[in-house]
Amino acid sequence: NLLRKKAAEELKKEQERRAAERRRIISERTGQPKPVDDANEARLQAICKEYYDRLTKLHSAKYDLEYDVSVKDLEVRELAQKVNDVKGRFIKPPLKKVSKTANQMEKIRMFTAKVSQMDYRAGLKTDKPEWAAGMKEKTPGAESQ
Repeated sequence: NLLRKKAAEELKKEQERRAAERRRIISERTGQPKPVDDANEARLQAICKEYYDRLTKLHSAKYDLEYDVSVKDLEVRELAQKVNDVKGRFIKPPLKKVSKTANQMEKIRMFTAKVSQMDYRAGLKTDKPEWAAGMKEKTPGAESQ
């Protein structure tokens, strides 16, 4: 319970410190308000010019900061891409044309020549049917020898 109270106090002090810092920065950037109620026209023009100059400086600073942030962001992306390239992730390797060597081409030609010269009828069944075998045995010349 005591720890919670201490943590709550620390948190509250931190929030107050941040709020005070924020108020200080805002007042530093915006400046103190100018008295415009009892000012004449020349003084009002001078105040407007002052505000305009401050506004252009702030826009210039904002543009510079945005540019710096975009440059840093681009550098971070490039470095992340380099890291991915080094680690080997997300790399699509360039495909190389594989050429057939003369030896492989010769083997392919020899195989196709063998296939074209093969006699497919030699692989068929060579046994004669029974009726053809019976006719050969009944030939008259075969009985006399």
